[in-house]
Amino acid sequence: MYEPSRQIMSFNVAGFQFWDGALVLGELKVGAALELAPEPGNPHDPDAVALRYHGAKLGYVPADLNGVLAVMCFYGHVGAFEARVLQVDPEAAPWEQVRVGVFVTDAR
Repeated sequence: MYEPSRQIMSFNVAGFQFWDGALVLGELKVGAALELAPEPGNPHDPDAVALRYHGAKLGYVPADLNGVLAVMCFYGHVGAFEARVLQVDPEAAPWEQVRVGVFVTDAR
C-alpha cells in the first residue's frame, strides 16, 4: 500500500549563530524533537516560527518556508506538525550546523 512521506520540508536553522544553539549543539542528536514556537509578535516577521530544544532557542524556520506553517499554527494546528533534527555538523559554518525536518503528525 502506498504511503506518502510525512516530511513536508527540511532546512538549516535560520539565525542559528545568533541564539542559544552553540550552548546545546553538543546535546543535539539526529532524531531529537524540537518545539515549533510561533512568534506572531515578532517585529521582523509576523510569520516567524522559532525552534526550541529543551527551552533553548535555536533560531527559526527560514522566512521563505514559514508562511503556511505560521498560518496553521495561528489557527491552532501546531500539533499537526513535529520538527526533528535531521543532521548535526559541528564543523560546518554556524548557519549550516543543524538541519531540521518538519513532518505532518500521523493522526490516523
